[in-house]
Amino acid sequence: MALHFSKEEFEKRKSKTLNSMKELNLDALLMFRQESMFWLTGYDTFGYVFFQTLILDQKGNLILLTRAPDLRQAQNTSNIKDIRIWVDKDNSNPTDDLKIILNELDLKGKKIGIEYEAYGMTGRNALKLNKSLDNYCDVEDQSELITKHRVIKSNEEIVYVKKAAELADKALNEAWKYTKAGASEAKILAEMQRVVLEGGGDYPANEYIIGSGHNALLCRYQAEKRNLSNQDQLSIEWAGTYKHYHSAMFRTIPIGKVNPKHIKMHEACVDALTKCEKNLIPGNTVGKVFDVHAKTFDDLGYNDARMNACGYSLGSTFSPNWMDWPMLYTSNPYVIQPGNVFFMHMILMDSDNELAMNLGETYLVTENGNERLGKQKLDLVVL
Repeated sequence: MALHFSKEEFEKRKSKTLNSMKELNLDALLMFRQESMFWLTGYDTFGYVFFQTLILDQKGNLILLTRAPDLRQAQNTSNIKDIRIWVDKDNSNPTDDLKIILNELDLKGKKIGIEYEAYGMTGRNALKLNKSLDNYCDVEDQSELITKHRVIKSNEEIVYVKKAAELADKALNEAWKYTKAGASEAKILAEMQRVVLEGGGDYPANEYIIGSGHNALLCRYQAEKRNLSNQDQLSIEWAGTYKHYHSAMFRTIPIGKVNPKHIKMHEACVDALTKCEKNLIPGNTVGKVFDVHAKTFDDLGYNDARMNACGYSLGSTFSPNWMDWPMLYTSNPYVIQPGNVFFMHMILMDSDNELAMNLGETYLVTENGNERLGKQKLDLVVL
């Protein structure tokens, strides 16, 4: 059994979840988020793209309902003892199998929380589930119950986050090593991913983002790969990943003779990141951090080039993306706490001049402030 945490750690997580359920008068919780299942039991799979749920009742019973390919996956990666299989067939409805389990647990007429905010909870699955539970029990959206526990990392989790940060640093070294005029974006990507995997890391929850030339202004991965020209710009966003825990970074690298506008944009990014860093402290809200980011850029005349969010929480996440709750945007009331891990990205996209500048780092919030987990320099590196 490949459990990545101690028995005591899993017991603490289950106890926290049960206490929250008690406070909310929930008789059971139906988990559909893979992140919740991994956090609570160690269960590691991408089978959540199909109907799959983990049931926890107030008595502490844990039952996984999944498909046959994930039977041994759950047995080998989790501490779940009771695994039920729904059978693939035409017009199959796994909510019928779920209803049998709920009856076994005497949950008819009871109050059940459901994680509706989940990638496996498609619109069709939600409709099936709601229809099945209509007039059967009281249903309540509890998509953030476990997420609010996950957002504060334990000491065991922090070890993995810091290991992920080490791998992210190594990946940047590879990017600097292979970035030059004539270099292939594909080669740079391959070397960055190679060093993470060879260092014991994992695939990230989403693709690394890489783009040069006009594609350096994109904030998402896309399939075009090109070779760098003599005068170019390369934007890369990546994450070191270890046991599914992420530590992300973001850089834009000018190639050839640097444009003076690039230098000014980089100075603005360093200024904004430094000010955000000073405000990423316990007691502040993430909304305040964003407002510092926005004011810094706006005062420098970059209001049209900046984004409407400047980061998000990181942790153990699964495809399709590594972004976790909460996000750093204006008026977000979430209060920063020790144990939070945030990726803060300073993004400037100047469409008029086709120039990009990005600077992003991951931080662990401590009792008295924060720790930047990446150890690389913030200087503008021109290659």
